[in-house]
Amino acid sequence: MKNKEFTNKLILGDNLEILKGIESETIDLIYLDPPFFSNRNYEVIWGDDGEVRSFQDRWAGGIEHYISWLKERVIEMHRILKNTGSIFLHCDWHADAYIRCEILDKIFGMNNFRNEIIWHYRRWTGKSNNFQRLHDSIFFYSKTSNYTFNPLYTDYTEGSVDRKKGGVLHRFKKGEEPVLVSDKEIDEKGVRENDVWLIPFVAPSAKERIGYPTQKPETLLQKIVECASNEGDIVLDPFVGGGTTIAVADRLNRKWIGIDQSVAAIKVSDLRLKNQQNLYSEPYDLQLHKYDYDFLRHQDAFEFEKWIIEQFGGIANTKQRGDLGLDGRMPDNTPIQVKRSDNIGRNVIDNFLSAVQRNDEQLFEKNKTKKKPVGYIIGFSFSKGAIEEVARLKNKKQIIIELKKVGDIVPFANKPKVTLTANEIECYKFAFEATAESETGIEFFAWDFNHNPEEGFKADIYLDKEGKQVRKFQPGEHQIAVEAVDKSGLDGTDKIKLKVKDKKKKQ
Repeated sequence: MKNKEFTNKLILGDNLEILKGIESETIDLIYLDPPFFSNRNYEVIWGDDGEVRSFQDRWAGGIEHYISWLKERVIEMHRILKNTGSIFLHCDWHADAYIRCEILDKIFGMNNFRNEIIWHYRRWTGKSNNFQRLHDSIFFYSKTSNYTFNPLYTDYTEGSVDRKKGGVLHRFKKGEEPVLVSDKEIDEKGVRENDVWLIPFVAPSAKERIGYPTQKPETLLQKIVECASNEGDIVLDPFVGGGTTIAVADRLNRKWIGIDQSVAAIKVSDLRLKNQQNLYSEPYDLQLHKYDYDFLRHQDAFEFEKWIIEQFGGIANTKQRGDLGLDGRMPDNTPIQVKRSDNIGRNVIDNFLSAVQRNDEQLFEKNKTKKKPVGYIIGFSFSKGAIEEVARLKNKKQIIIELKKVGDIVPFANKPKVTLTANEIECYKFAFEATAESETGIEFFAWDFNHNPEEGFKADIYLDKEGKQVRKFQPGEHQIAVEAVDKSGLDGTDKIKLKVKDKKKKQ
């Protein structure tokens, strides 16, 4: 896999099964923050079906079961890492010793242990008969001794540079005598970073806050991504949670894959990515269990072709011209054509057959002789004439062209129907209520209180379980949008315009 041909992916599903489907030695960096071994209900953060199933799965037994559950996933991660790649596993005191000895040392080797990074934070934890636990551990292992590592630097502590001696004078506390810590040439970048990182929790008022209780700070992930990968490298987070890893990787021009079993985790991460994307951002695939027909039917044609071919198990053409109208191929090079339309006619079959023969006559004859498909046509539906012609070719000429409906490759579902209402309850203060109908049930609502149709939906509030909000507005026109996400990950939107009169002006 060449990184330049890689498409970023946000995937809903069991990470073990998805990891098994990733090609060996293709990932540059893995960060994982798996559920801690605490067996507490507060681990169920999103509360959706996928997360609850995962919680029950890892707690079917005690510590041995938990370690086994995590170990089989780390084995796959080791396989897919490049030889120059690294893994950063985030854990706390509940199982850190087991994770290091029973999983990482055995899979990666003790000789590939690089650091135990201490993420130190401050908070009040109440009274107890022990010291406050104010850190997590992040175990850093490389796959081999030849791994990507970019040194990080912090600013010099309060002090000065002794130009005569050529060292750096550190004054650790006010009033202390400066200490000369280096007699070598001064590094203008600062001091090499150590393995204890003092980084605050994400404050409730922070811009990056999305309402995810165990959300990790972007500063923490930025350090990891910058030190262990380069621009264009592929970063994987198999427990994507609130999406911090992929949001940081995306901003730092890395490729990325995010996986989670929770619909809410995937959709909140999707909203977070949309909020920071601009015209120059890389596109990404959102892979759900079900897909909205209208969205796929009217998606950009080239993006749809590439996506549906990959879903079918094929390889899309990177060029759009000079391909005889063939859009991709199967691993054995059998051609694929995609038509983003309904009721595909017989003329498409005729043109496709001609293109397939011209493309590779030897392959065509080989497939025909072996009674295998000479090509595949993917479309939303096919006319009676097209179906009859395919049958005639098979019966009369032993030429098999396989017609594949999009709905047979990816399942369709109807997106939620959403209704938004607003009522002024005080001067300039409005109460909003969103209701939604879905075949699977509504998971949560998200809100955009400064909606710009040209920029798309940009969430101010990511995770609202009730669909009710109260906001004050200044006089003027405002557009508000709400998005409802159902339990299959599909979303629907409604919008309203508010005209808020200036009640201080004389009427």
